[in-house]
Amino acid sequence: MNFWKHVEQAISEEIGEPFSINDHQGTSGGCINESWIITGDKREFFIKSNRPERLDMFIAEAEGLKTLADTAAIRVPTPVCWGSGEDRSYLVMESIRMGGAEDSRLFGQQLAQMHLATKPQYGWFRGNTIGSTAQVNGWLDNWIEFWRHQRLGYQLTLAKHKGIAPIIIDKGELVKDKFPALFAGRQVKASPLHGDLWSGNWSGDAQGNPVIYDPAFYYGDHEADLAMMELFGSPGRGFLSAYRDVFPVDSGYPVRRHLYNLYHILNHFNLFGGGYGGQAERLMDKLLAELL
Repeated sequence: MNFWKHVEQAISEEIGEPFSINDHQGTSGGCINESWIITGDKREFFIKSNRPERLDMFIAEAEGLKTLADTAAIRVPTPVCWGSGEDRSYLVMESIRMGGAEDSRLFGQQLAQMHLATKPQYGWFRGNTIGSTAQVNGWLDNWIEFWRHQRLGYQLTLAKHKGIAPIIIDKGELVKDKFPALFAGRQVKASPLHGDLWSGNWSGDAQGNPVIYDPAFYYGDHEADLAMMELFGSPGRGFLSAYRDVFPVDSGYPVRRHLYNLYHILNHFNLFGGGYGGQAERLMDKLLAELL
């Protein structure tokens, strides 16, 4: 069966009525997947696709979107269906027409409310991906051990295999050993996290309501989402003060954000190489200056 006919059939089965694609327009912005807006029968959907073996990545994304939606705090696209057809896997979602700038204060309030929907453990019931890298999410009761083994340690192992300089591995291992001191006296709540909340993964809908998408979901420290938001972009003025009114941020956050962003920079090295190795080393140096 032709890929687009397969998608039509899957959508029709999910919505309970026939759906025919009249047009599909490619969209830009992603570096992992192909994506389109598909229209037909006065309905519109957003679809992303990749190689057939990437289907599990899309299933995990759909599960993450559903879990974020369950917090009833902030808008996310509703997943419609997913599957494999011809030589591609795909995920079909609600199409949300973005209007540009989101209300930054409302964004702060809603994201904080989302983060308050905490669970007793860190992780998630399944693994997923951060970009196209596997992300390990096994449940743990201890946040420090979760971050040491399933985040920082995992990326360091990948980076070693990718040929990052040995001095960077040595510094990373030292950070991995010493970073618990950054959490002295702090009890970390297990918040539902977007997990990859850089500026390309949030926007505003046509009415300016905040929307977040493309999650790498798990339960963890709410500061991890905030840190990523400062790494590649920044939310608008008033975001952080509105966020803090709902969910206070501890005084040690300016240092801990380097720890959380180290995970993402190492992942970028593992995906793209280049200067991300040096950027990772600079973050390690900042952390070690505080820890040694």
